Amino acid sequence: MAFESLSDKLQNVFKKLRGKGRLSEADVKAALKEVKMALLEADVGFKVVKQFIKSVEERAIGQDVLNGLNPGQMVIKIVNEEMVSLMGSETTEIKLNPGNAITVIMMAGLQGAGKTTTTAKLAGKFKAKGKRPLLVACDVYRPAAVKQLQVNGEKQGVPVFSMGEKHKPVNIAKAAIEHAEKNGNNVVILDTAGRLHIDEDMMAELQEIKENVHVDQTILVVDAMTGQDAVNAASMFNDKIGIDGVIVTKLDGDTRGGAALSIRAVTGKPILYVGMGEKLSDLEQFYPDRMASRILGMGDVLTLIEKAEAQFDETQAKKLEQKMKRAEFDFNDYLEQMDQIQKMGGLGDMLSMLPGMGNKMKNVNIDEKALDRTKSIIYSMTPAERSNPDIINPSRKKRIAAGAGVDLSEVNRLVKQHEQSRKMMKQMSGMMGKAGKKGRFKLPF
Repeated sequence: MAFESLSDKLQNVFKKLRGKGRLSEADVKAALKEVKMALLEADVGFKVVKQFIKSVEERAIGQDVLNGLNPGQMVIKIVNEEMVSLMGSETTEIKLNPGNAITVIMMAGLQGAGKTTTTAKLAGKFKAKGKRPLLVACDVYRPAAVKQLQVNGEKQGVPVFSMGEKHKPVNIAKAAIEHAEKNGNNVVILDTAGRLHIDEDMMAELQEIKENVHVDQTILVVDAMTGQDAVNAASMFNDKIGIDGVIVTKLDGDTRGGAALSIRAVTGKPILYVGMGEKLSDLEQFYPDRMASRILGMGDVLTLIEKAEAQFDETQAKKLEQKMKRAEFDFNDYLEQMDQIQKMGGLGDMLSMLPGMGNKMKNVNIDEKALDRTKSIIYSMTPAERSNPDIINPSRKKRIAAGAGVDLSEVNRLVKQHEQSRKMMKQMSGMMGKAGKKGRFKLPF
């Protein structure tokens, strides 16, 4: 995951600070020297790091921090606040025109940054908010670019406007806006051609679109894994065509993450979203305070809660609660619970968002494939076996194991876990029932 190495190093620095009762000016400077090296190794730009360390040092030594009751904690608090400030302090939304007035968004970026996929992800976000987006295929150069947008648009349930590969992008954009006006689409997203590098001809093409079409927002997509190249690209695109915000992709990969920390400081433009996976739902709003919290090893409980709420079906939850009370929890319910965990990013992703867990996760080997194996076992059962696990006898277990391609012991373990869970539910349900009737139930505090 991004920032893992940086997070480890910063937490080691903070551990030393917390371990000292009092801090001298030399202690603070030594700690900040380590912070500086950690940021540079994470590919944060030198000028950005220099200004960041200067701001922290001025606050940590200039105020009465060193004489406070907990100086180490105060220095950490200052580092956190300055990191939030570095990334933009406040969350920035993409500005949309009010009512049914059309908002035109032009997407730009280098090839390989994931622009087309991100464009479709963004359309899905707007659709979920009640907007009626239209995706526009303006990349007439890359083979299969139009098809890729059409496939992703279909997955998101968003229409795609295209005119093939023989028309100029500016003419496609104009025709798309006319189409949107006739068909009631109020957000038009232009997927323009990517660039292998800053190409003057293609930059001119973007400028031509902006000169002939009223573009409300120009959003740049950059790849976090390219480090300072992403920051340089953001700076150059901003100078050439003017951008309103940035989306950073592949922040879930094995990347140092310096781009996310540098872009706002270098361009003055906000990070709007971050791509955290390949699925079309893996696009997260960028919150500077939450990102700083993740980097400093303080977790990100708010994002975890939001992910849970997005997958939470209240009717389904009540139904499950009733089944658990009656100890009728079956393998179909197992499947639903595992699907929800995987939609939230998997166990590792969930645990890493809990305070203090990020640093420990690297020592914990979570076998995410174990969930897939369990699902394979359940899918190898007949509908009757899933609904009524009591009928699963030894011969059925052998057939299930063979169908799932797993050892018989794994099937036995799963069936036993289910039996134990059901017994526990029955006992708890009985205890709560008796306590309710007799009025003797008391909370243990």
